[in-house]
Amino acid sequence: MLRKGWAGWQLVVAVTLAALGTGFSPDMVQAKKASSDTGISTVVIAELPVQGRNMVKLIYQGGPFKYDKDGSVFGNRERILPSQNRGYYREYTVKTPGERSRGARRIVCGGFVPTAPDACYYTDDHYASFRRIVQ
Repeated sequence: MLRKGWAGWQLVVAVTLAALGTGFSPDMVQAKKASSDTGISTVVIAELPVQGRNMVKLIYQGGPFKYDKDGSVFGNRERILPSQNRGYYREYTVKTPGERSRGARRIVCGGFVPTAPDACYYTDDHYASFRRIVQ
């Protein structure tokens, strides 16, 4: 008899759903598991507001960015994101329609090559909470 742990069954279900063309992928399950290990939930890039999806593209292209603060070092003073050395995280503005200032929405990416981040996180409440962006 084949025995599987809960994670094994999650992967089997994800592969089956992917094969059925439901839009789920095994990568989503693995990303969700990795993020749940740190206590940070996830958001699929397609679920971000259009301004967030556009900003992700700009990050990987290296800009151009509208705001001087875009690409600046994010200090992680809230200590919600995984602990890293200073300079690891960079923040980017996600424009809020109708907002005259930068607003509260941001994408924070971690890594030492800004155009190839290790991970990116979305906040819509000015760093009070984050969700890891997954494919």
